[in-house]
Amino acid sequence: MLNDTTQIFPEIREAVRRLCARFPGAYWRALDRERQYPTEFVTALTEAGFLSVLIPEEYGGSGLGLAAGAAVLEEIHRAGCNGGACHAQMYTMGTLLAHGSPAQKQMYLPKVASGELRLQAFGVTEPDAGTDTTRIATFARREGDHYVVSGKKLWISRAEHSDLMVLLCRTTARADAAKPSDGMSVLLVDMREAVGNGLTIRPVRTMINHATTELFFEDLRVPVANLIGEEGQGFRYILSGMNAERILIASECIGDAKFFIDRASAYAKERQVFGRPIGENQGVQFPIARAYVQMTAASHMVDRAAALFEAGQPCGTEANMAKLAASEASWYAADMCVQTHGGFGFAEEYDIERKFRETRLYQVAPISTNLILSHVATHVLDLPKSF
Repeated sequence: MLNDTTQIFPEIREAVRRLCARFPGAYWRALDRERQYPTEFVTALTEAGFLSVLIPEEYGGSGLGLAAGAAVLEEIHRAGCNGGACHAQMYTMGTLLAHGSPAQKQMYLPKVASGELRLQAFGVTEPDAGTDTTRIATFARREGDHYVVSGKKLWISRAEHSDLMVLLCRTTARADAAKPSDGMSVLLVDMREAVGNGLTIRPVRTMINHATTELFFEDLRVPVANLIGEEGQGFRYILSGMNAERILIASECIGDAKFFIDRASAYAKERQVFGRPIGENQGVQFPIARAYVQMTAASHMVDRAAALFEAGQPCGTEANMAKLAASEASWYAADMCVQTHGGFGFAEEYDIERKFRETRLYQVAPISTNLILSHVATHVLDLPKSF
């Protein structure tokens, strides 16, 4: 394995590695074949306190910064596991923590920290809006002490395995808002009461086991007391959560890249062809070395973005660049690892093809590579907008 003596949070990383050792490749392969949720794994992470590291101590969490959460997710992925089943438990609560009322935080955060409640569903994306969040159409109409919600969401992960959902919807039509980003609000939806009473969840089968769903809202009644912050300010509220999401997922990509580099290095030293290890060939060792260089550079970008986030400084550009650099590093490492293993890279028992599919997602989600490039072009380089 790579030399990680300079990494921060060594105790946390070692504890995560020990936990992940209880969930080897055979566990994930069985779930992958049947598209099942890793309940036992998520429960173990919850009980160990790893999913509540960002929740303040006053609410039962560890009160650590984003870098600690990044360390947890990186090690999960490096071990060959998948944090996608539960990583939203870390960042989704950020909207509630930053903008919720004292009563809301006291009501929900201790139960999220203990695992009594799962807050993993983040209801933003819609089929007709895509990454243009200002064009979402799900609408919440005020009726007395309730909002009545109608619309649909797509690519909402973990909805079937979450008790609560942070839902972004319009409370003012886009045409009637002063700016396109105005008129959106955040509601905290109790999924236990909503399903069958105005909310329908439909699973979407994809190339990876990611518990992805489509949501349909038909006059779902949500108490006004579940409004987070002020009505109409929801887009601003979720932006910081999106930055955290991108940084944390970038750390998962770093973990994936390390997984592939570890596996490729070990195989290249052991595999004998023409009477010698294939790792003696520069055609094999150079791609592995390049993957390491790219991963290391991306890792520093992730650290930089996390440090800015923790300091409360603007970090949108850095979060985007970290996600792009890390996802491209992991994808290069994935392709390199398959190539190093040859035919064995396609065999299920090596876990490489599963991780190959899983890390491909991060070229697209939670934000596509092209949109990040557009952001850098217009916000950093002052180039004209292309849309």
